[in-house]
Amino acid sequence: MNRLCRLSITLSTLAASTLALSGMATGQCAASKGESAESPGTVKTASYVTEVKETKDIVDTAMAAGKFSTLAAALKAAGLVDVLKGKGPFTVFAPTDEAFAKLPKGTVESLLKPENKEKLAAILTYHVVSGEATADKVVKMTSAATVNGQRVDISVKDGKVWLDQRAQVTTTDIACSNGVIHVIDSVIMPSDKTIIQTAGEVGSFKTLLAAIDAAGLKSALEGTGPFTVMAPTDEAFAKLPPGTVENLLKPENKDKLAAILKFHVLPGRVYADQVVTMKESVKTLQGSTFMIKVQDGKVWIGNDKAMANVVTPDVEASNGVVHVIDTVIMPK
Repeated sequence: MNRLCRLSITLSTLAASTLALSGMATGQCAASKGESAESPGTVKTASYVTEVKETKDIVDTAMAAGKFSTLAAALKAAGLVDVLKGKGPFTVFAPTDEAFAKLPKGTVESLLKPENKEKLAAILTYHVVSGEATADKVVKMTSAATVNGQRVDISVKDGKVWLDQRAQVTTTDIACSNGVIHVIDSVIMPSDKTIIQTAGEVGSFKTLLAAIDAAGLKSALEGTGPFTVMAPTDEAFAKLPPGTVENLLKPENKDKLAAILKFHVLPGRVYADQVVTMKESVKTLQGSTFMIKVQDGKVWIGNDKAMANVVTPDVEASNGVVHVIDTVIMPK
């Protein structure tokens, strides 16, 4: 399971890092006009003097740069060229040819095959953010919602900007007619596993998965979604009175079990920083809401029947996000 992290109620920003990141000063530039000199490992900005507004769109700008041929081929294979030539605006974190070359041998060739079009599109849209986020905005973010639907993590360390702690931003603020490009040195990968697959890999959700199967909800939670699942661990289910789980798993109690499980599921992706701003959830798939409380640096959800502590937030899945909780919550 990737990017498991402890929930902090004080969501830190990177504003203080802006001063340290002198190399990410904003600029109006285009890749085809040349780039400033750089020292190894530092962020640089493309620069040139112009008196006219950049007229090339994101795709044409990337192709003119001469170092994004693999990206251009991938966009074509994924059917995204027209999208990124559209009005936008978009912010694209663009991997160079060298970035794609870092992938395991045969990966690019496999992704370019017609049968992998959907998977390729998911990867490419993970590199795209709606709106125009110039460098001065990026350094103040801790994450960004991508067109893929998942969030990409953003961090600043030693004057360098990183995405998912994997890809470094090497050139910023390449201006285009429909957005901006930031160049990165590695391809970043979204989660490609569903909520069910993600839970199965962890090994601490055996009871939950058995319950989902018994309630007939497995296919739904393997679907497109997206969903937000408050996932009780095996230890959480073990807190229930003796015999409760066994009784709920009986065929005659399928509807009751389904109602309990749906009470743990919200429509859409609701991340931790959004949860802590709420006093009450949106309606669950069961139809009712649960309370949300923040106390002593911990987030609690539930009602007067049961309250659960969120112990691990923001576990990404291809069709949603999972927050691990330590107690089964019950609808009224």
